[in-house]
Amino acid sequence: MDVKIEESWKKRLNREFSKPYFVQLTDFVRDEYRNQVIFPKGPEIFNAFTHCTFENLKVVILGQDPYHGPNQAHGLSFSVREGVPFPPSLLNIFKEINRDLDQSIPSNGNLERWAKQGVLLLNATLTVRAHQAGSHQKKGWEEFTDAVIKCIAEEKENVVFMLWGAYAQKKAAFISDQKHLKLHAPHPSPLSAHRGFLGCSHFSLTNEYLRKMGLEEIVW
Repeated sequence: MDVKIEESWKKRLNREFSKPYFVQLTDFVRDEYRNQVIFPKGPEIFNAFTHCTFENLKVVILGQDPYHGPNQAHGLSFSVREGVPFPPSLLNIFKEINRDLDQSIPSNGNLERWAKQGVLLLNATLTVRAHQAGSHQKKGWEEFTDAVIKCIAEEKENVVFMLWGAYAQKKAAFISDQKHLKLHAPHPSPLSAHRGFLGCSHFSLTNEYLRKMGLEEIVW
């Protein structure tokens, strides 16, 4: 695994790449790509960072695992390429935006347009085996993405963290409420969306906060 990560992130996360856990993770991931079908494609592993620089970052949306079906994952949490049908969680996200902001549901699910505006679409685990959800959990990725979240929490101010589901909420427990805005809701998956994700108004609340802080709002 070549760590081809955008420069503004690289200088902040460089120390992680030489730590024993990351060296082991790299060996594991290389081996998996050689012997299994793994998503996303190798060059797309760090896509979330490519499209959203550290300086530009205003919002973090935390996912758990990349999609594990063919042609879905491309390195941004919840996002799929143009032409790929919306997975159920993404459809619920668009339904909530439609309800919250009265915006029509877009024709494609590629969220690069959000990332370029400063939304970091970060999965806790950055790779997965085809058709095996959670197959790359507890191999070191979580330690790396914790370091990413800590770096953002400590070095930036006024970032909105959208924390959907218990997993994301636990992962971001160390973020200061004084420096940042944390928005909590159930996960947008069909299993839990009806328990409060649909109706959470996170998209309008985010823009309200950004406006209050003198930052440009996100065009969702």
